[in-house]
Amino acid sequence: CALQCQRFLISKVGEDWVFLILLGLVMALVSWAMDFAIATCLQAQKWMYGGLDTNVLLQYMAWVTYPTVLITFSAGFTQILAPQAVGSGIPEMKTILRGVVLKEYLTLKTFVAKVIGLTCALGSGMPLGKEGPFVHIASMCAALLSRFLSLFGGFYENEARNIEMLAAACAVGVGCCFAAPIGGVLFSIEVTSTFFAVRNYWRGFFAATFSAFIFRVLAVWNKDEETITALFKTRFRLDFPFDLQELPAFAVIGIASGFGGALFVYLNRKIVQFMRRQKAINRFLMKKRLLFPALVTLIISTLTFPPGFGQFMAGQLTQKDTLVTLFDNQTWAKQGINDEFEYLGILEAWLHPRSNVFVTLVVFILMKFWMSALATTIPVPCGAFMPVFVIGAAFGRLVGESMAAWFPDGIHTDSNIYRIVPGGYAVVGAAALSGAVTHTVSTAVIVFELTGQISHILPVMIAVILANAVAQSLQPSLYDSIIRIKKLPYLPELGWGHHEKYNVRVEDIMVRDIRYVTLNCKYRDLQQVLHSTKMKNLPLVESAESMILLGSIERAQVGALLSAQLSPHRRLMALRQKALPEDGHRLSDSSIRFQISTETSSGTPARAALRKPLKPALKRVPSSPADSPPAGSTDHTGIALKSLFCANAATEPTEAQGTAYHKAKRVRISIVEEMILGDKMTPTEIREWEEQQLDQLVDFSSAKIDPAPFQLVEHTSLHKTHTIFSLLGLDHAFVTSIGRLVGMVSLKELRKAIEGSLTGKGVKVRPPLASFRDSTASTSEADTTALHQLWDRHQHHHMPREAGPGGDEDDDTPK
Repeated sequence: CALQCQRFLISKVGEDWVFLILLGLVMALVSWAMDFAIATCLQAQKWMYGGLDTNVLLQYMAWVTYPTVLITFSAGFTQILAPQAVGSGIPEMKTILRGVVLKEYLTLKTFVAKVIGLTCALGSGMPLGKEGPFVHIASMCAALLSRFLSLFGGFYENEARNIEMLAAACAVGVGCCFAAPIGGVLFSIEVTSTFFAVRNYWRGFFAATFSAFIFRVLAVWNKDEETITALFKTRFRLDFPFDLQELPAFAVIGIASGFGGALFVYLNRKIVQFMRRQKAINRFLMKKRLLFPALVTLIISTLTFPPGFGQFMAGQLTQKDTLVTLFDNQTWAKQGINDEFEYLGILEAWLHPRSNVFVTLVVFILMKFWMSALATTIPVPCGAFMPVFVIGAAFGRLVGESMAAWFPDGIHTDSNIYRIVPGGYAVVGAAALSGAVTHTVSTAVIVFELTGQISHILPVMIAVILANAVAQSLQPSLYDSIIRIKKLPYLPELGWGHHEKYNVRVEDIMVRDIRYVTLNCKYRDLQQVLHSTKMKNLPLVESAESMILLGSIERAQVGALLSAQLSPHRRLMALRQKALPEDGHRLSDSSIRFQISTETSSGTPARAALRKPLKPALKRVPSSPADSPPAGSTDHTGIALKSLFCANAATEPTEAQGTAYHKAKRVRISIVEEMILGDKMTPTEIREWEEQQLDQLVDFSSAKIDPAPFQLVEHTSLHKTHTIFSLLGLDHAFVTSIGRLVGMVSLKELRKAIEGSLTGKGVKVRPPLASFRDSTASTSEADTTALHQLWDRHQHHHMPREAGPGGDEDDDTPK
């Protein structure tokens, strides 16, 4: 009974919903604990600042030293423990979800560094965000949870399943950060996926909803809230939220936010590039890694010092307090006179005796803009969403206050008076600017869930769409910009209205001179290929004359074949052959065969003897013992298709295999004895022996070969190639013509082609091979002739080439 209960529980642990509940619960706890720690840090800074009000110099020292120490600690701790935790995390997750493996990005060490570093960075009060890092934290949490639960069953080790869970984790990160499950799912899809599998939709919603629910329940449990409400609850007018004549003002906010978002991305990238290109500065900062974050923090905290310049930009307010005041539904200024409004509580930060609210808002927007762009380049875990969100809200508030000043009684012409609500403009501006920087539309949904009101749905959608239209035509998104800066593998999006990409084909951009491995090559050829190229996957062709693509073999497999051929074990066997008589020679030779392949044993007949091209190997059957090679000839086992492509396929255990296993075990023991005796060969003899080994033909029976690498034809368009690479997460594809290998396309070539077509500036350059594309009778006849020749060669593929009537003629056919 206990065993059955254990099996039942283990089977239930494998259910998706159990994993998603655990993920949502852990992330909600992490988010709440981090928010509590961040609020405590910010409260400590206020307490220090308020307790030293008798001395302005001490106040300044406390105001500046506190964030500098926290940021420096965050940068140092992250650099020592896990440098991969620096930055947002969304660009890396976008790369990982494409199928690229980034080492150390989803480990426990990186998780600890990210959580502690982000807590210290946000607790310093710098204009940094937490939305991007939370996506990374949730993804690491999902990866670690999968690793832990894999102890209960092997289904958590499935790569495809892990990718699906990472996609759900990205939604959980945004959902528990803003308590916005719907917007979190949509936002995570927009920023991390080019194509999204709809089957993962429910996983994201389920985990994000559960996580947001627990996150808000914890706030109620801690007496922070009376019930589950929105994070930034607004109380806008519902019966008449806005007049139709205000829509042009909302559209202006959207267009201006588009330009502002593009400028923010451009400024952020230029700051990083300037730091890297100035060799003297770069060299100095590499030696003094903590100096740059400390210096930036010192400058920003000095400018926000409340008794100093900070009094013109509400310097003492935290990001959360700033948003609460900006979303306030009361009008701060009427006709430019701020004396008519009574500032209460934290709203007093926007009041200055010698200037009105417009000056304060303009200074706030301009200063925070470059401060946020600079602060997000600090090497600490941080995001840029929240600072941009606050700047957008301030810009919207500025437009709203201006409209309220121009139309003090509202625009409505009927007898009813409906005053303009500047808080609604702030909501629109926040969604528009954050959407422009990240190239997303789901910020509109996040805003609705953050404020708890959907009354401004039409203005928000208009502004967000216009902001995206402007920003996408000017700059890449912030995350794509960071991907380019970090030189991560990526594929840029195809822009709007660039028709020339439909005229570019794979044959125009592919690499034609590529290294390949032939089926009848020697080990020396493998050595030359490894030295001449850095390709991770090498094409395997039938022969250099036919160039028929048979599959692909990984570089590591080629290196393993070469290492096995030149291994000390084989050299010791050669030494033993010289010392032993003829029967000993026969024993050692068979022992070597057992080390390489266990297919042939004393109880089974040998397979086909002589190495032949793959055509007769397609239908090769085990030959009789009479077909074995004559004595004295080199024993090269023929390759059956199954043994070539399925070297590790499970076979039924036989007595012969058991015998082979025991013999191999005895051989291993004898090899250990030989190693103990020592290698008696001189360096010259070793070199001669290696030269002899390199001249032998390669035995691919023990190698893992992919029989179906992804292939494109020459005439595939750039647009279609981009779609295929994005959909399947490819990093390379071989280009074939009627089965023959003619080239290869990788992410590098595709990226150059797309960026080249996107930067044409209206000048349409004719593709290099476009002049040869006019379909003429001669070209079509040549293609047809080649196709017929290929078909004639392979329609009798079950017969050996030597037995074919036209075997020699095929080799002489001009290619």
